[in-house]
Amino acid sequence: MALKFISIPPQTRKPPHGLIVMMHGWGANAEDLTSLAAMLRLPEYQFIFPQAPLAHPQSPLGRAWYALETPEYQGLAETQTEVKEWLKSLETSTGVPLSKTILGGFSQGGAMTLDVGRFFPLAGLISLSGYLHFSPEPLDHPLPPVLIVHGRQDPVVPVEAAQQARDVFQQLGASVDYQEFNMGHEIRPEVLGLIRSFVMNCMP
Repeated sequence: MALKFISIPPQTRKPPHGLIVMMHGWGANAEDLTSLAAMLRLPEYQFIFPQAPLAHPQSPLGRAWYALETPEYQGLAETQTEVKEWLKSLETSTGVPLSKTILGGFSQGGAMTLDVGRFFPLAGLISLSGYLHFSPEPLDHPLPPVLIVHGRQDPVVPVEAAQQARDVFQQLGASVDYQEFNMGHEIRPEVLGLIRSFVMNCMP
C-alpha cells in the first residue's frame, strides 16, 4: 500500500527546481510540518509530506513510522521497505530526479531519514532532533551530504544521540553540517535559515 502524503507545488507555478520531502515525528501526521513549505521561503521547490503508515498507540490522529514503545521497534522493517519503494516512485510521479531531492525529518522522521536516505543518490539528508536506530555499515556508494540540527535541552531525544549520528556519518565519509541550539525538542525560527542554506547549497 502506497504512503499517503501531502504535496505542495512550487509557488512559482513552474516545474520544480527540486523536491523537499519531510517526514513527521512519532505521534504526529502528514500535516504537522506543512507550515515549513511557506516558512522556508523556497518558492521554486515542491514540498512533499508523507504520512507514517502505522497507527499511534495513544493518539487517534497520530501516526508512527515504527513502534517506539516496543524494544524491537516493531514494524520498522516493513516501513523501511515501504518508504524505499515510495521514494523510488517519486521520480516518476513528480518528474524530479533523486539527485534533485532532499529527504528530511523531525525526531522519528529524522531517524527514518538517516536510515533510508543513505541508500539513495539524494541531493541531501536533514535530521532535526533525530537519532540513529541502527548501526550503519559502509556502503559501496558515496553518501549524500547531511544536515543534523539538535537542541542542547532536548528532553525527548538527548543531544548525545545527534552527536553520535554526526560521528557515525562522518566515519562513513559523509559531509556533515552539525549544529546545536539552546532549545528543546522543536524547530526554532533560527533553524529555518540553516535548512534553507543547506537546500540551496545542495541544489544550486
